[in-house]
Amino acid sequence: MMKTFNTLKVVKKINYPLLIFSIALCESAGIIGSLFTFSAISTWYAFLVKPSFSPPNYLFGPVWVILYLLMGISLYLIWQKGKKTFGLVKLFLIHLVLNSLWSIIFFGFKNLGLAFVEILILWGIILVLAFKFYKVNKTAAYLLIPYQLWVSFATILNLSVWLLNR
Repeated sequence: MMKTFNTLKVVKKINYPLLIFSIALCESAGIIGSLFTFSAISTWYAFLVKPSFSPPNYLFGPVWVILYLLMGISLYLIWQKGKKTFGLVKLFLIHLVLNSLWSIIFFGFKNLGLAFVEILILWGIILVLAFKFYKVNKTAAYLLIPYQLWVSFATILNLSVWLLNR
């Protein structure tokens, strides 16, 4: 009986406007990146040599929507802690800018080498975020694991595409 009461108590503490805003903020990073991606997919990107492990183009959209959702929930779990996590929220926002910037560099500027350098920086910041989030909220850190894994794969893919198209 007590366990059910505690669960209901946790549900009451959810700040839905902040949760929705956190998710929307992360999804907006994807929208910004997609503005540069969509037009390049059927033109420039279609003619690049890609490695055999390159996933089909239709997979990227759904994967990123899910990853941005998880990132948004992760951000919310940190943000709801208040002023003491302002520095982490700020770092997360900087990371979101870098996340969108990769698409701009890769698909917009068509600069595969610079995009590779940028994604290495992004990968490192995600790792730092996960470790810092872990100290505040373990779930927030765990929610970043699929993102870290996908960006690891994207880093290898970026490098491969760059090397194959030099």
